[in-house]
Amino acid sequence: MTTIRESLKHKARSCLTVAAAAGLFALVALPSDTAFGSPFGGLSGSWAGGGTITMSGGAKERLRCRAKYDVGGSGSNLDLTLRCASDSFTFVLQSNVAHSNGAVSGTWAETTRGVGGNIEGNARNGNIQVRVSGVLSALIEVNTSANQQLISIEAPGSEMSAVAISLNRGK
Repeated sequence: MTTIRESLKHKARSCLTVAAAAGLFALVALPSDTAFGSPFGGLSGSWAGGGTITMSGGAKERLRCRAKYDVGGSGSNLDLTLRCASDSFTFVLQSNVAHSNGAVSGTWAETTRGVGGNIEGNARNGNIQVRVSGVLSALIEVNTSANQQLISIEAPGSEMSAVAISLNRGK
């Protein structure tokens, strides 16, 4: 029989994973014609913003996030540290992704809960479409315009059915 504590842990892990995925996909959200010839070229530095998490039952919760992006080498590799909090949980996400010929791939880990997985998708002309796998599967679309990133996540079957986040550079 599942205890209340186990049920809450499972719910928090599902919520956390979807929210973490939201930040992850901000990684790949710049137009392809950057200074490095990669969608990561202009991401270096600090970003911050917020959004909403929609739970499977329809309840919504505010989300606040801060991100630090480090672009490596010729701009084809990116490391991210993302910290997000809502009214009911906090998480710290770390990831490493690479870009090659329009394809994006890498890994992610949410360090406070010990969960992680893989990232696969495409980056073309500022529109990113990726799939996150691991504890759950989610479809993510990211669009970047100037110094703003808009992230949309759909995770059918999880406790959090949707996430919408807006990040701004340098806050």
